[in-house]
Amino acid sequence: MATELPETMTAMGFDEPGEPEVLRSEKLALPVAGENQVLIKVSHAGVNRPDVFQRKGSYPPPPGASPIPGLEVSGQVVAIGKGVAPEMLNRRVCALVNGGGYAEYCIAHERHCLSVPANMDMAQAAAIPETLFTVWHNVFERGFAMDGETLLVHGGTSGIGTMAIQLAKAYALRVVTTAGGEEKCKAAKELGADLAVNYKTEDFVEKVNEFTNGRGADVILDMVSGDYVQRNLDCLAVEGRHVTIAALGGAKAEINMAKLMSKRQTMTGSTLRPRSDEFKALLGDEIRKNVWSLFEDGTVAPVMDQKFSLTDAAAAHARMEEGDHIGKIVLEVRAEN
Repeated sequence: MATELPETMTAMGFDEPGEPEVLRSEKLALPVAGENQVLIKVSHAGVNRPDVFQRKGSYPPPPGASPIPGLEVSGQVVAIGKGVAPEMLNRRVCALVNGGGYAEYCIAHERHCLSVPANMDMAQAAAIPETLFTVWHNVFERGFAMDGETLLVHGGTSGIGTMAIQLAKAYALRVVTTAGGEEKCKAAKELGADLAVNYKTEDFVEKVNEFTNGRGADVILDMVSGDYVQRNLDCLAVEGRHVTIAALGGAKAEINMAKLMSKRQTMTGSTLRPRSDEFKALLGDEIRKNVWSLFEDGTVAPVMDQKFSLTDAAAAHARMEEGDHIGKIVLEVRAEN
């Protein structure tokens, strides 16, 4: 069900893995919405670390997903597939997608979409889904974070970090974060972090234990892994929960199991992209029920770094890899209506 749609679209892809410069524009046939899917005329697309890994060849898309990079978009629903309510047509949405975001049109599951409030611009909307779904699931569903507890989140000025800080504060947690430099630590504290540790000059284990009077953090959201894991456990509380969502510092870790057992600590982790459509749909339902109102009233908002045009995706990737960004990088696919 569609009207006045082009046959082709511009998208960003690459022939072989490599540096940002391998990204190039191409003309592709317009995707077609299947059962329970919508076709979104993309306004903006979020840029995320998994996109960089995909471009480098280390994070291939799951079976059936678009080979085009991009895990989140904002835009207008212009066509719907079988089983989708007609009122979805023309709705402004942001969506978590399995791939295909770096394009003028993108397919999304209808229950992976969130309605964009009138007071939110579409660049901001595109910066929300991937980090929101990830943080909600890992901090609150896997990490069982509760009000009054202390959360340690590494990479506090990343997209994930800025989202985690705000959501944790909205749910009355105390937040400790790490960041690489005084400017980033200042930005994290302005977002609400109770303590920001410059990991380049300070020992976060010492600082967390000092801040909590020796108790340690109740939940740790870790994107580093590697040799951070044992250090995390050394400042994780008795009955604390350690949640891993990335392994930027290495996929393998050596830990002291005797210490873990004595403190009854729990270790878990997850990756979002390979999960089933039904899992993500249920997660979307939970977010609409429990969290989305915080974005509608402005209590939580994405921290925005820089905006690049769709065809300048290589520069956006270079910006991310440089590590100087604070908040989210987005691609502008078309000017706002």
